[in-house]
Amino acid sequence: MKPAIDRGRIVMLVDNGVHGDSRVQKTAASAAAAGWDVVLLGRGAAQTWQLGDAQVRLVPTPSPLAKGSHTARRRWLRGPLGYPPSGIAPIRAQKVKAWQADLRTRRAEATLAKAGGLRPRLLAAESALAKVTSRWVSFRYWQLNRKPRTFHGPWDRTVTRMWQATMGDRAWRRLAPHLWDFELAFGPEIDKLKPDLIHANDFRMLGVGARAALRARAAGRDVKLVWDAHEFVPGIRPLPQNARWNPAIQAHEREYAPYADAVVTVSDNLAELLRKEHGLAVTPTVVLNAPAGLSAAAADAPDLRAACGLGPGVPLVVYSGAAAVQRGLDIMVEALPTLGDVHVAFVVNAPTEAYVSGLVARAEKLGVADRLHVLPYVPHDQVVRFLSSADVGIIPIHHWPNHEIALITKFFEYAHARLPMVVSDVRTMAETVLATGNGEVFRAEDLDDFVRAVRAVLADPARYQVAYDKPDLLETWTWERQFAILDETVYARLA
Repeated sequence: MKPAIDRGRIVMLVDNGVHGDSRVQKTAASAAAAGWDVVLLGRGAAQTWQLGDAQVRLVPTPSPLAKGSHTARRRWLRGPLGYPPSGIAPIRAQKVKAWQADLRTRRAEATLAKAGGLRPRLLAAESALAKVTSRWVSFRYWQLNRKPRTFHGPWDRTVTRMWQATMGDRAWRRLAPHLWDFELAFGPEIDKLKPDLIHANDFRMLGVGARAALRARAAGRDVKLVWDAHEFVPGIRPLPQNARWNPAIQAHEREYAPYADAVVTVSDNLAELLRKEHGLAVTPTVVLNAPAGLSAAAADAPDLRAACGLGPGVPLVVYSGAAAVQRGLDIMVEALPTLGDVHVAFVVNAPTEAYVSGLVARAEKLGVADRLHVLPYVPHDQVVRFLSSADVGIIPIHHWPNHEIALITKFFEYAHARLPMVVSDVRTMAETVLATGNGEVFRAEDLDDFVRAVRAVLADPARYQVAYDKPDLLETWTWERQFAILDETVYARLA
């Protein structure tokens, strides 16, 4: 039940559809339970629902600027004979097809009428002309629809450096103008809500929140801005076809970081990186993305082992989280032929996407498809209980800067499910596992070492589970403890 005290209005901002973002959902619900009037704005088709006492609204966010102006122009160098991008191409193609269909009918009529003389010759000539025209239209259509221009060549790197040199951190306006799409969608909604505090998650919403706070202050309202940085932007994996993207988002973040009245993040290492990167006077407050824990998890949560159709004695290892190449899920599939009767469960955000489908196809080729189970996410308050029937929690991520600096969400979820872990040797997680003794560490992307680690844990799981009995370990890794830090040291101070 919502407390009687009204501490003011918080507008939370996130650049996704809210579903699947456990940190944002937990923050909104907990803040509302603590007496704040919370409205969480996410991105998606317009809809509204309640999250505890918090209201969630999805804001339609058209992205015309994401396409880039080049997609609406003639490509004189790469496709000089292509149709203009005006919609005329499919009309021309359909007209030629209609002409050829008419010719087939007229030829059939002439054949049935046993027409002689000039008519068959004229039809043959017209058919030849239609065939040539069809090829010409197809060629122009192909030139229009050639593989779109990318932004990673020498010219694009030169353009990027030019805008950086002339505009500094404002260069994102030229390099990634579609960041304005978020402003144009979310800005008016924030202004209507008249918040006392804006909680902006990640770099896209940092700019939206900063501009909204500036407008409010200019109107005479003292609005505070909290920036919740979930990752280190300079450490994000570069987009392979866009040399402009990483410099743009870094510039965007640098421009608006000084407007934050408080900065919150997910680990001590990331807090220190942010302090140095942005010259922050105060080190960001660390709020771990910990779950509520097994004791507070939803009692009606489904059972992972049952969802896989497995009995209690079958070895089951699980990966829970986003599926992507850099997350290293392939090593779990490759290990199946060697791991005997072990089953693997992937609990992923998009079970049918291309990467996951490729893993399933690989399992079929290896003859182990019957031991691979792909399942969708469950609600965040069910995750811990859902995972608890597995034998081992796996985190096989590759070495990327952002993977080295934090304990990720699934680490805490596995811990509260009391699962022994097998983690790759990314720095922070490997150090924590070695210090607590709750699992084994293997060399990232090393199949033999991965198999060794899994076998070691399955051989004696109790040896690793006992780590969770250490006083105050799991209590520290709870959302209740972490939200108290956010509420008492950030929200209360700003309010």
